[in-house]
Amino acid sequence: MLTLWGRENSSNVKKVLWLLDELNLTFQHINAGGVYGKNHEPLYLSLNPNGLVPCLQDDDFVLWESNAILRYLAERSGEEAFWPDNLQQRAAADKWLDWCSNSLTVPFRQVFLTLVRTPEAERDMSVVAAGMAAFEKYWAIADAVLAKQKWFSGEQFGIGDIAIACYADTWFRLDIERQSHPNLERWYQQLQQRPAFCKRVMLPLS
Repeated sequence: MLTLWGRENSSNVKKVLWLLDELNLTFQHINAGGVYGKNHEPLYLSLNPNGLVPCLQDDDFVLWESNAILRYLAERSGEEAFWPDNLQQRAAADKWLDWCSNSLTVPFRQVFLTLVRTPEAERDMSVVAAGMAAFEKYWAIADAVLAKQKWFSGEQFGIGDIAIACYADTWFRLDIERQSHPNLERWYQQLQQRPAFCKRVMLPLS
C-alpha cells in the first residue's frame, strides 16, 4: 500500500500527487507540514528525519526527496511514457529533474515566498527582482528547448515535465510582468488539458 505524507499545496508534494494520479495508482494521502503539523512529531521523524515533505511509504519501504520519489514511482510503474526502456530517452527526460532543483528552486523561493507569503510592508523587492531575472534567464533556456520538441520529456509528456510544471504554474499565475516565451506558454497550455495537472497543481496560491 502506498502512503504519501505532505500538504497538498506544497510544490514538492503537488508533483508527486500529480504523478500518482497520472499512473492511476491507489494510495493513502496524509496531509502533513504547514498548518497540518505532524512533520516534527516522532512518528514522522522516524520516517523522514529531515522533517520535510513529501515522504512516501511503499509498504515497509520509505523514501523522501520529491525527485527521488518521482523516479521511483516512474520506474515502479513500468509505464514507458514515464520511464522509457531506451536509456538515452530516459536520461533526456530525467535531467530536467536535476535542472529544476539546481536552477529554479532559489528564484522560486525569492519570488513566491516574497510576493505570496510575506506581508506587503515587509517585502524586499530587490529579492523579487533578483528572482525574476534568474527565472527569465532559465525560461529562455527552456523556451529554446521547447522550440524543438513538444515536451521537456521529448515528443511525449513525461517525468521531466512534471518537475518543471509546478514552478511554471506559479510563475504564470502570479500578478507580475513577464517576458514573452511563446514555446513555454504553448507547453503550459498543453498541461492544462491534463485533468491531473488541473486537480493537483492549479490550486489557489498560498
